[in-house]
Amino acid sequence: MKTKTLLAIGALLLAGQNFNAMGTERQNPFLQPFGTKYEIPPFDKITTADFIPAIKAGIAEQDASIMAILRNRAVPDFDNTILPLENLSPILERTAGVFYHYMEALNTPEFAEMADEAIPLLNDANNKLFLNDALFQRIKQVYDARDKQGLNEVQKRLVEKYYRQFAEQGAALPADKKEELVKVNNELSKLFIQFNRNLLNATNQFQVVVYDEEDLAGLPEASVAQARQEAEKRGLKDLWVFTLHAPSRLPVLQYADSRGLRKAIYEGYTSLASFGDNSNMPVISEIIRLRNEKAHIMGFDTFARMMTSRVMAKTPEAASELLMKVFEPAVARSKEEVADMQAYVDSHGGDFKIAPYDYYYYADKVKKEKYNFDEASVRPYFPVDNVLKGLFDVTEKLYGIKLVEIPDAPKYTDLMTVYDVVDAKTGEHVAVWMCDYFPRETKRQGAWMEQMQSAGLYRDGEMKRPIVYNVGNFTSPTSTTPSLLTIDEVETTFHEFGHALQGMLTRAPYKSLAGTNVDRDYVEMCSQITEHWAFEPEVLRSYARHYQTGEVIPDSLIAKLDASSKFNQGFSTTELAGAALLDLKYGEQKEVADPAAFELQVSEELGMPEEITFRYRSPYFKHIFGDDGYASGYYTYLWSQVLEADAWELFKEKGIFDKKTAASFKKNIMESGDTEDAMVLFRKFRGHNPDAEALLRLRGFK
Repeated sequence: MKTKTLLAIGALLLAGQNFNAMGTERQNPFLQPFGTKYEIPPFDKITTADFIPAIKAGIAEQDASIMAILRNRAVPDFDNTILPLENLSPILERTAGVFYHYMEALNTPEFAEMADEAIPLLNDANNKLFLNDALFQRIKQVYDARDKQGLNEVQKRLVEKYYRQFAEQGAALPADKKEELVKVNNELSKLFIQFNRNLLNATNQFQVVVYDEEDLAGLPEASVAQARQEAEKRGLKDLWVFTLHAPSRLPVLQYADSRGLRKAIYEGYTSLASFGDNSNMPVISEIIRLRNEKAHIMGFDTFARMMTSRVMAKTPEAASELLMKVFEPAVARSKEEVADMQAYVDSHGGDFKIAPYDYYYYADKVKKEKYNFDEASVRPYFPVDNVLKGLFDVTEKLYGIKLVEIPDAPKYTDLMTVYDVVDAKTGEHVAVWMCDYFPRETKRQGAWMEQMQSAGLYRDGEMKRPIVYNVGNFTSPTSTTPSLLTIDEVETTFHEFGHALQGMLTRAPYKSLAGTNVDRDYVEMCSQITEHWAFEPEVLRSYARHYQTGEVIPDSLIAKLDASSKFNQGFSTTELAGAALLDLKYGEQKEVADPAAFELQVSEELGMPEEITFRYRSPYFKHIFGDDGYASGYYTYLWSQVLEADAWELFKEKGIFDKKTAASFKKNIMESGDTEDAMVLFRKFRGHNPDAEALLRLRGFK
């Protein structure tokens, strides 16, 4: 049997070979170590045709590794059962790292067609792993004897994590239930693909064409130039085109004097993927039904109860209670904000009631009036290269690492940049970091962090360092100006880099415990706390320089930025907490025939202000319907904000670059990964359990 397995792998490896235009043999780049510096994927050599053969070869390699674990006649222990699980298939790891990244950032029609074949293969491999009863019994034996095998605490935690993961994936189910679970998982994976594809297609198909230049009044020059550039790209000469990508959409909502233009963009965005061939409504209904079915297979009353049982909240009720503690004061504050905006409208001759598409625009007007501060006035001080310089300086001061560009590194687009992350004192390699910041049609909306290679122990005994990347959809440069970031984009840059830091700085010895492989309601802490440094006066003076004159941002602007920092917190907190509550409500349903009606019902039950929409309407709520990642767990953003608000208070008390505080945060939070319970690690840093009041203080509600 072993010989047959090896022959099968060999056949798949040969299948990965083909011939190039010169007629010479070409090797599939995934089928052996990349051989590049730091194992950066050789993007220039990877083709769409390489993925399926590599995935099949990787699955065969994984199957052989599982078989080797099961055939070991020694008593199951950490070395012969748990460690091999960390490195079942190097081929599959290499391939999946690039595959899932391309799914989000380089999803060409050719790639999407290939992915339809690849996803079922990967799902089947996942099911064969996690539903393997014989393998689970070996893991259980190690788990039951973990206190008797001389393991250290980190090794015990890895054993416990594998046991929990297999149990949560259904390994302990009887055979008939496993069969049902596989069927449900396969159907869900197809629906996730459809949801994401509909969303990408709907986003790319929408446009608002402006014919009259007067309708552009109020918009920043950079936004107008970008709209003209977009029109030219679409063959519409001397016109302007606005899309639903954030760099195009948000300036319209915030600055366009034309109420009609604001309404067109707002209604286009909030009805995204809601109708026609790209409607996600039936997709959502089917996802809800199947998730409920999955929960029952796993022995839970509802999907929300199943998902919250795996994290710090433990129950939907506990998660809802936390959310309502924040939601109610946020709604109260938002009503004050709306009253201020309505007063502005009335005093300036407006004969209408504030509508949702007015919120950003009139919030900006009130902000200018209250603080004499125009957000557009700081944008020239935020060219993306300057923002990155400030971010890198902060990182070096806090954590002692430098980022050095690798100009000749492999790239999948000329618009990405690759860095060698090194110890500032010794020059030792710490990680690779890549950034890809500008929109394109093959990239989904939003900003995120992921990794192509995890830190930790590999099959050959080598401890490898991670390859981490950030992706965004920021304002693109034009022919006359560099990419000038908005305040939100600056914050997002720091936020996502906070995730990257947790991935890059990790010192956990095993991949499954390293970096961001932590509980979902803990993972946002590092990203959210990193945002704070972006707008500290000391930091702003170090990087915020006018793109034309080189002038350092004036103290007067810094003072206004600081004074207005808590402005509009009612709105931002209400839309976030509202979306989190909507998510939990979805997770408690057996079925939802009409998602639009259900969403409206939840909005009315919560008392959601009519001027504020959920941060994500259901048809584009990718966090919860694009996969299971944040499903019945979107609330964790707010729980993580409790953690970061409490942690930030210590930095403010001791000094934002206090060496002792930074060293403790690096050791206990950034480096530790999942080597200890999250609450234990937080207490080690902060000295007490998280204080929920810290978030209310941070938001200005107390």
